[in-house]
Amino acid sequence: QVQLVQSGGGLVQPGGSLRLSCAASGTSFRLYIMGWYRQAPGKQRELVADITSGGSTNYVDAVKGRFTISRDNAKNTVYLQMNNLKLEDTAVYYCNVRRGLAGYWGQGTQVTVSS
Repeated sequence: QVQLVQSGGGLVQPGGSLRLSCAASGTSFRLYIMGWYRQAPGKQRELVADITSGGSTNYVDAVKGRFTISRDNAKNTVYLQMNNLKLEDTAVYYCNVRRGLAGYWGQGTQVTVSS
C-alpha cells in the first residue's frame, strides 16, 4: 500500500523559512516524478515545483529563486525548502508522486505566512 507522509509546515513570519518533507512508502519511487502542489483558500490547486528521477527541476514563476525542491531516492523522500516566504505563499501544501497514469498524494500540510 502506497503512503505519502508529510511533515514540516506551520506558521512563519514574512521573510522566514520552512522546510517540508514527504516520505513515500509501499514501493520504490526512484523512477517517479516527485513534486509539491499548493492550494490557497478559494483557489485551485497549483503545481509549485517538481523534480524528475534524473534531478531536473521545474518551478512555478512565483517561487523561483526562493524555493528549492530536492529528493533522496534512497529514502524515497522529497523536500521543499522555502525561503523568503511571502504572505501569498499561505496555502495547504501537498506532495505528489507520479509516473504515467499512476499518481499519489500526501495528506497536506498547512503553511501560514503572517506577521
